[in-house]
Amino acid sequence: MNTKIHDYIVKTEQKEWQPLIEKGIHYEGIFVKSLKFDPEKNRSTTILLKFEPGASYPYHNHPAGEELFIMEGDAFIAGAHMEKGDYLYTPPGFKHSVKSENGCLILFIIPEEVEIL
Repeated sequence: MNTKIHDYIVKTEQKEWQPLIEKGIHYEGIFVKSLKFDPEKNRSTTILLKFEPGASYPYHNHPAGEELFIMEGDAFIAGAHMEKGDYLYTPPGFKHSVKSENGCLILFIIPEEVEIL
């Protein structure tokens, strides 16, 4: 195991926001920064998502559940209004969409890739 702490620190302010593009689909107004990349799964499992005002992510399934924390702004998830400081755990198989009228910054932990429905 690598015991060099600096190899595990992500300086998020030094990373550029990337447009969210999944399976060739560009989700307008949503940007991502990868915090933890899993080489075995070939995908990020911990990310920051930034929604511009009015941006939305379609109805989808979380096969392995998810955890999220609203860091800034607010969003509607499955009809629930979530604001800065709110945390959500969804169990495996939970389905919902996300919309932010005013914009937001969300920390996401997603063990498995989502399935767009």
